[in-house]
Amino acid sequence: MQQSILMAVLATMVYAVSLDLRVQDFRYVARHPLAVGAGLVAQFVLLPAATLGVTLVLDLPAATMAAMMLVAACPGGALSNVVTYFGRGNLALSLSISAVSNVLALVFTPLNFSLMIAANPRTEAWARAIAVDPRELVVSLVLLLALPMSAALLTSHRAPQLAVRLRKPLGRFAVAALMLFIVGAVAAQWKLFLIEITRTLPIVIGHNALGLALGYGASVLARLSVPDRRAVVIEGGMQNSGLALGIIAAQFNSDLAMVAVAGLWGIWHIVSGGSLALLWRYLDRSARRAARRSGGR
Repeated sequence: MQQSILMAVLATMVYAVSLDLRVQDFRYVARHPLAVGAGLVAQFVLLPAATLGVTLVLDLPAATMAAMMLVAACPGGALSNVVTYFGRGNLALSLSISAVSNVLALVFTPLNFSLMIAANPRTEAWARAIAVDPRELVVSLVLLLALPMSAALLTSHRAPQLAVRLRKPLGRFAVAALMLFIVGAVAAQWKLFLIEITRTLPIVIGHNALGLALGYGASVLARLSVPDRRAVVIEGGMQNSGLALGIIAAQFNSDLAMVAVAGLWGIWHIVSGGSLALLWRYLDRSARRAARRSGGR
């Protein structure tokens, strides 16, 4: 029952944030394939590959490694668009990467997760023991992602005024409900969670920094402009941890170690992304002041 409620809440959240998507967001891809491609490569190729490498090197519990792999396999979340806008990045590019990555996630999230699990001997044995079925991951993605996103696009196209009225209240409800779920799950096993946070938070911080760095590297190699580069950096480091939590609830019975990774990632990537956005705004202001001083001479 609890898992069904969580999945319904997450599907509502996906529906609410997808009301911002428009068909023209997808058209941006055809006009700027290199910029969009850099963001997608950072999300679906570089971060999963680097995550597998990290889990092969570090001595971590199998469930923690599996959660890192799952987060790395997830597409970007809607918060990345907000942070990109606040950091004066290219919002159209961010929306386009998010739109395309959420569609591609139906294939690449279960594929990448299954490949990473199988490539690490410890997680492979763990997955075999709990009988992880990639087909069930696809079903979860369809229920949590494809159906609510399709419904949101249909609503925006057929009833745009209704979409405007629904967006904020549904979004606020879903975020509040998700926070309540996380608080409830943590409160039920508070002592164990305290143990998890001390060893998991540094891992999450390092893993998130890796995603941001890979996004930056991909944007530099693609020789993108500064606003485009900022969008790709944020998309590379802000994964849809809510989707990961939904899959953990549906497929892994809300395993505490996995919930700790996905839940802490959801908190930390707001801190790291917001800090980057503030830094970029400060650098922009400093550049404008320097330009005014040099122009006044």
